[in-house]
Amino acid sequence: MKPSENAAGKDAENRDERFMRRALDLAPGGLARVEPNPMVGAVVVRGDRVVGEGFHARFGGPHAEAVALAQAGTKARGAELFVTLEPCCHHGKTPPCTDAILAAGIRRVVAAVGDPFPEVRGRGFAILKQAGLEVEVGVLETEARRLNAAYFKRQATGLPLVIAKWAMTLDGRLATASGESRWISSEAARRRVHELRRIVDAVLVGARTARIDEPRLTVRHVEPLAERGQPARVILDAALSLEPDREPVRSAAEVPVLIYTTDDGLRSEAERADALRCAGAVLVAAPKAAGGISPEAILRDLGARGMSRVLVEGGARIFGSFFSAGLVDRVLVFVSPRILGSAGAWGPGAGPGFAEATPGAPGLTLAEAVAVQDATFSQAGPDLVIEGRVGEF
Repeated sequence: MKPSENAAGKDAENRDERFMRRALDLAPGGLARVEPNPMVGAVVVRGDRVVGEGFHARFGGPHAEAVALAQAGTKARGAELFVTLEPCCHHGKTPPCTDAILAAGIRRVVAAVGDPFPEVRGRGFAILKQAGLEVEVGVLETEARRLNAAYFKRQATGLPLVIAKWAMTLDGRLATASGESRWISSEAARRRVHELRRIVDAVLVGARTARIDEPRLTVRHVEPLAERGQPARVILDAALSLEPDREPVRSAAEVPVLIYTTDDGLRSEAERADALRCAGAVLVAAPKAAGGISPEAILRDLGARGMSRVLVEGGARIFGSFFSAGLVDRVLVFVSPRILGSAGAWGPGAGPGFAEATPGAPGLTLAEAVAVQDATFSQAGPDLVIEGRVGEF
């Protein structure tokens, strides 16, 4: 290949990436408003100029391609379409995007990634190619997959994306030895947590955390999204020990509460179960696992209920069970610049699978430690904020 040809190829690649980045920048406009659908952005380009753009703004509303094509109007004829996900080709809440693309006279479609949804999965691309359009797939694919990690995970596994969030001291303590944890993190950090709560479907804690802290687990420091309202509150309570007149169950009539317990818990605490149901809580029997209830069974049930993102807020035993089962996808950690120095206080890795090391059971080696990838660091008030990805999604 001649140097000039190689340069031309690179220029074309950079051009495609430039317009795809614009589409990726637009897509998050639908964050938490389009679920369980994916976030999608689209850009119509004529020559080297954007003539139309848009994103999927709400569940049931026009798709990104339709919005961008409508904005472009007649300028779409002979133009290119850059879209972050394979165009749909089936009748759902809206007509097929492939029909709109063909009707608009688009000549080339550049997509970041294919859609794993069974009714699309390659068919959208095939229809466009059969109609004579040039189709290119894979431009900024990694970024597109990260953007819609919750969607891709649910399509692949049926499970929602799991975000583990905790606040700890500089020496790694979630609370004092007596269980006191209010407030390890700053008000600025707590606001960040509430910003995250407003875009998840559920906030999950263990029964011990619920009993000691009586957390409301609602969005408060910021306004909830009108399209979503409050996230569901999920409590893991194998022995069914929660009280119906204490939070979060006390407000179950206003904000949903799901309590996962066991058949044994329901049998031995039948009267309490009736009282919890009368308070508005939904009780679900789940399979047992080491130290309590199967976290995978819980996530599978939440996924079947249409949930895309679950925020796990503790405590230590819950983190231990989810991490040891390999079910955590993202972490959000707030590190307070304080040293507690309490040997009796747990860190976030306690509990099943992450028990305290002993001479006979030394625990994980450094090679076996859970790795956090793509870590970013920021600050919320005086607290260090660490965010990162664990595993495939």
